Amino acid sequence: MKPLCAADSKCVVQTMQNCWMACLILIASAALIENTDSLKAKRNELSAQIAEVSKRKEDATALKDQSRAIGDEIAHGDADLKEIEKDIETRLMLIPNLPHESVPFGKSAEENVVVREWGKKPTFDFKPKDHLTLGKSLGICDFERGTKIAGSGFPVYRAAGAILERSLLNFFLETHRERGTYTEVSVPFVVNRESITGTGQLPKFEEDLYRCDTDDLFLIPTAEVPITNMHRDEILSESELPLCYCGYTPCFRREAGSYGKDTRGFLRLHQFDKVEMVKFAKPDESYAEHEKLTADATHILELLGIHYRVILLCSGDMGFGAAKCYDIEIWSPCEEKWLEVSSCSNFESFQARRAGVRYRRSDNNKPEFVHTLNGSGLATPRLLVALLETFQNDDGTVSIPDVLKKYTGFSLITQNGMK
Repeated sequence: MKPLCAADSKCVVQTMQNCWMACLILIASAALIENTDSLKAKRNELSAQIAEVSKRKEDATALKDQSRAIGDEIAHGDADLKEIEKDIETRLMLIPNLPHESVPFGKSAEENVVVREWGKKPTFDFKPKDHLTLGKSLGICDFERGTKIAGSGFPVYRAAGAILERSLLNFFLETHRERGTYTEVSVPFVVNRESITGTGQLPKFEEDLYRCDTDDLFLIPTAEVPITNMHRDEILSESELPLCYCGYTPCFRREAGSYGKDTRGFLRLHQFDKVEMVKFAKPDESYAEHEKLTADATHILELLGIHYRVILLCSGDMGFGAAKCYDIEIWSPCEEKWLEVSSCSNFESFQARRAGVRYRRSDNNKPEFVHTLNGSGLATPRLLVALLETFQNDDGTVSIPDVLKKYTGFSLITQNGMK
């Protein structure tokens, strides 16, 4: 059997500790359950005795006091059992998914595998400018005013920049719909605790989430959460599968663990826009759907003419809930590095078990858990980095890729506006 998805020893030890503690707590609770059941049986006997004594019109006060005392013990026992069940559930919720057999073993990103690469790194006969310099000179983004409004990591898009970002989102959605497999949905930007637990963000990643305390609602970190929970606690029919959705939402992430990482410009934000693809599939078809989902994301980049590569993540670099994950990375000419623009994951039944999403098999009418999959299709910030830097011209203008021109209404971003 392959190692758990977080292959480093610390995570494995923590996982084993949670498993063992859950088992020990469950064993210990057996005595409490037995004692509580015994008390309930005794209370039933007393109830019968009280009925007999009352029927004979004799004094049943002592029996009633005894029954009341036993009832108090039962109430305390039931409360203790609820706490134990909650503790067990919390510990089990912290156990990661198991990786698929095709996932390479490894401890870090250095052991990820490049699956394929498309296009070529752009070259220039002039000194190219980075996306921050371009954005400022063209007047299309304003990080200073975003910081004034909300804090760092909340950008303001301006003029051609705002139109370009909106155009990208429309282009993503229409392209996915035109490929004939996705139903577009518009979903809430906040979710309840049950929803965000169902997709695996809670309880492990609560510190990375923005929470509305008064209503115990969470700003969504990705549209994966509300879209997947559309079918929470439902039984789907086999004929419906695969169910494929795409939807736009803003995404909100505190990025509590990002201290020391590159946060310049669009590279790491607390709020950003993204189109998400979500699939519900039969278990024997989910890995074929995973390949299709990844191809749908890369198709967008090919239409835009952006150089990319697909990475198969090793066990130690893979997310908490994924059984297999591809990262799609695009090349930033001025950063001179690869930037992740999409993660395409197959969770198998990991999320479905938490969220109670099942389907009824046609051959035996038996409900089984579906497999859930999702991937960014795509997120805009890092794509804007690559797009601005790749399609810049020596006079400081930026050309618009042909497939976007019908959405933007212009073909060139200049210092004076749009052409």
